[in-house]
Amino acid sequence: MSSTKEFLTFQGQTNPTPFLIDVKNARGIFIYDKSGKSYMDMIAGVAVNNIGHNHPKVVSALKNQIDKHLHVMVYGEYIQDAPLVFSKRLTSLLPDSLNQVYPVNSGTEANEAALKLAKRVTGRTEMVSFRGSYHGSTHGSMSVSGNETKKEAFRPLLPDIRFLSFNSIEDLIQITEKTAGVIIETVQGDAGVRVPSQEFMTALRKRCSEVGALLIFDEIQCGIGRTGKLFAFEHFNVVPDVLTLGKALGGGMPIGALVSSKEKLNQFTFSPMLGHITTFGGHPVVAAAANACLEVMEEEIDYDEVERLGKLLEDLIGASDEITEIRRIGMMFAFDMESFERVEKVVSRCLEKGLISFWFLSHPYSFRLSPPLNISEEEIRMAGKIILEAIKETK
Repeated sequence: MSSTKEFLTFQGQTNPTPFLIDVKNARGIFIYDKSGKSYMDMIAGVAVNNIGHNHPKVVSALKNQIDKHLHVMVYGEYIQDAPLVFSKRLTSLLPDSLNQVYPVNSGTEANEAALKLAKRVTGRTEMVSFRGSYHGSTHGSMSVSGNETKKEAFRPLLPDIRFLSFNSIEDLIQITEKTAGVIIETVQGDAGVRVPSQEFMTALRKRCSEVGALLIFDEIQCGIGRTGKLFAFEHFNVVPDVLTLGKALGGGMPIGALVSSKEKLNQFTFSPMLGHITTFGGHPVVAAAANACLEVMEEEIDYDEVERLGKLLEDLIGASDEITEIRRIGMMFAFDMESFERVEKVVSRCLEKGLISFWFLSHPYSFRLSPPLNISEEEIRMAGKIILEAIKETK
């Protein structure tokens, strides 16, 4: 039985047409299949491998921790060096009000915990989200996500969810004293890289403060350097009450993080006790990888260079007259074309030519790119050349 047939037989599938790259190994911006073909990973595992594949500092941290111990107890009962060092490093990079970390296993789990925290802290039930949003696939995260087509088959979902128009200051009046929390992607990803205005973000922060609703920034996709700053909210000089992280935080390992103040997170410990629990959250091996990833982000990533090379790639691909619009912040890209069919052909042709691009669930007229932040200029130019060739060859 071939690897492809075994994969389709024994592993649950998410879509009818997976890429089916038979991975042998990966390093830097490249993935290599078992036939020896190389692929430029220009989506970084969908905004996960922000420091590239198998960064040596992450690999070293993993090996060192594996030699010490793996899981020893459910989260919160024992003192373990790796999650403690990780939490101290993460909070040192954040504003003073975001001073405590609750590590979990994924981004959607961090969002689930954030929704619970907003209800627990405020004693309210209404959650506000935004059209076009994507916060994950579990029931709570799906409830506050904006894609109605993806949600319909799984109803009933959480009640008391109100959706506003993203970037509409006028809609913010609908956030009231009944609202427990407002969850928003600081930069919307799945909607096709939608960047809010400074005026909107300032007004959103003000409105939440006025009515006592917790402001939750979901930076699972747009955080950890993706937008050209370590955290996307740094672009707007607005600080949330709660921050959720995932994807790139683990340096290639699965992790999520709920970050808030000690005062707020402490409310999970009483009335009821064990208000939020996790078996594997803060796993020492994953925490060691996340700490190493943050160290790399601090010491090796040049954000001026991220912006320069991001603009270079935007200009290279924008030279095609088939690109109708480009939305970019840092190394987070959406390239609009005239139809989903054109996008599908370009993405497929890129794959044949050894370059991995992708599309958006909720915005099929765009193809997406989110390359590793430490990509070189030579690699950027090579990627631009391949994508332009793919566009021309599929006309």
